[in-house]
Amino acid sequence: MYTLSPLKRRIVYVTVFEILAVLFSTVILMQLSGNDATHSLPLAIMVSGAAVLWNFIYNSAFEYVEKRWQIHERTFIIRAFHALGFEGGLILICLPLYMLWFGVGLWTAFVMEAALLVFFLVYTFIFTLIFDKIFALPQQVGTPAECT
Repeated sequence: MYTLSPLKRRIVYVTVFEILAVLFSTVILMQLSGNDATHSLPLAIMVSGAAVLWNFIYNSAFEYVEKRWQIHERTFIIRAFHALGFEGGLILICLPLYMLWFGVGLWTAFVMEAALLVFFLVYTFIFTLIFDKIFALPQQVGTPAECT
C-alpha cells in the first residue's frame, strides 16, 4: 500500500479513472447512439473534461467532510454515498452535452445518461475500492511503502 499527499492522491485517482472512463464511454456511446468512435470519442472526451473538474471539486469536498466528521474508514455505506453523490452531480452537467451533441430532447438524453449512470455507478464503486487498497488514505500513515 502506498501513501500519497491528498493532492497527489486526487491527481492519480482522477487521471487513471478518466483514462478508463473515456475508453468505456466511447464504447457505450457507440452502442447507445449507433454512431462510430469518431462521433462518440469527442463527446466522451468532453464528458471526461467536465468529470475531471467535477471529480476534483467533489472529492475535495468529500474528504473535507470526512475529516470534519472524523471518519477514519471508508465503509461500504460511505462508498455508496460517495458514488451516488458524484454521479448525481455529473448528470446535471452531462445532460445538456448529450442534448447538443446528439441533437436529442431531454428525455432521450436522460435515457442515454441513465444507461451510462448504471455502468458508472458500478465502475466508480469498484474502481475506488481497488484504488483505496493500493493507495492508503492520508490518515492511514505507517504503511509498508510510503510515497510523499
